[in-house]
Amino acid sequence: MREILRAAFVIARRDFTAIIFSKSFILFLIGPLLPVVFGVVAGSLGDRMANDSMRPVVGVALSPGEGKALAAARERLVQHKGERGVTALKSYAEASNPQALLARKGQGIIAVLSGSLERPVLTGKGGDVDQLEGDVSLLVSIARAGTALPDTQIRTQIVAESSGSEQQSRLLTGRAAQVVLFMLTMLLAGMVLSNMVEEKTNKIIEVLAAAVPVDAIFLGKLMAMLAMSFVGIAVWSTTALVGYQMLSDSPLPIPEPAVGWPLFVMLGVLYFATAYTLLGSLFIGIGAQASTVREVQTISMPITMSQVMIFFFASYSVDRMGQTPELVAAAFPFSSPFAMIARAAQSDALMPHVMAVAWQLLWVAIIIRIGVRLFRRNVLKSGPGEKRPGLFSRALVSLRQIRT
Repeated sequence: MREILRAAFVIARRDFTAIIFSKSFILFLIGPLLPVVFGVVAGSLGDRMANDSMRPVVGVALSPGEGKALAAARERLVQHKGERGVTALKSYAEASNPQALLARKGQGIIAVLSGSLERPVLTGKGGDVDQLEGDVSLLVSIARAGTALPDTQIRTQIVAESSGSEQQSRLLTGRAAQVVLFMLTMLLAGMVLSNMVEEKTNKIIEVLAAAVPVDAIFLGKLMAMLAMSFVGIAVWSTTALVGYQMLSDSPLPIPEPAVGWPLFVMLGVLYFATAYTLLGSLFIGIGAQASTVREVQTISMPITMSQVMIFFFASYSVDRMGQTPELVAAAFPFSSPFAMIARAAQSDALMPHVMAVAWQLLWVAIIIRIGVRLFRRNVLKSGPGEKRPGLFSRALVSLRQIRT
């Protein structure tokens, strides 16, 4: 194992130096202008997909009769504006404390309507109350229609913290991290394919295979491309931060994740590395089997489309943490990095990340091992080999020997 790692580092240093000091690397650093545009488009599509999960929910702490009247008013309004256009409601007991409901974890509400329909009180954070006050006033007016209750304005109470608002903010952070991770992985992992095909065409791979173990070649090339990717990401991130600081004096408008920014960034680096090596090890195995660029494109297209579907599945599971879709996305190797980076934005538990990283690295080793075996059997074979006679042929030979 030590010899394989030593040879892998030699291969990685060779490839990394050749890539970094090439003229095409400058063009590679300029390339992310297109992914930025694609990222904006993907973000807008993600916002449309998240309409249901990001819809504000108001807790209702009214008497049972008034709660039913408010729910009936909402149903009437849904018939005209549609389900997405109306604030969702969640019923609680009349005596519930609004501040306690907002502080309770896992409720998903960002404001609470309490008091009565005659004197309603809307409790929540300042921005949430301003956003919901008009919608709640409309619902209350519809619920009071046909009654003798006078029209009164809703009183508001402002609180400092709201777990529902915090939950939705962290949900946005998780989705944004998923999009960035996916775009970087798809942009950079495909370069492993062309690298492997070029060396097969130039017969360099045969020289390397004669000098070092094939496992070291695969692992070294993967390490070199990963290191090159980190260099590119460091340049792009520094440029983006400097540009933002020059154009805007305000801090980045991104809600803080549950694990905190330092640990979240470290987990982001780890999950990019695992996502890249998972897809890169698959691509390097394909590149080792293909003999032309056309074959590479033909074989890699289904994998790329499958990875897009896997990303959408991981994005679907973001707001279902702890449920079956999220657990399946976290367990499946190729969707696990995307699901776990979203979990880091919403939960401060660290042990699941340790297990997830170990699980993903195990699958990287398995995929590399399968690729090496296929490469040895299909590419490095020197001839058709000796054909072993079948059972019927051996029986005929035995009969002939008995006759003679």
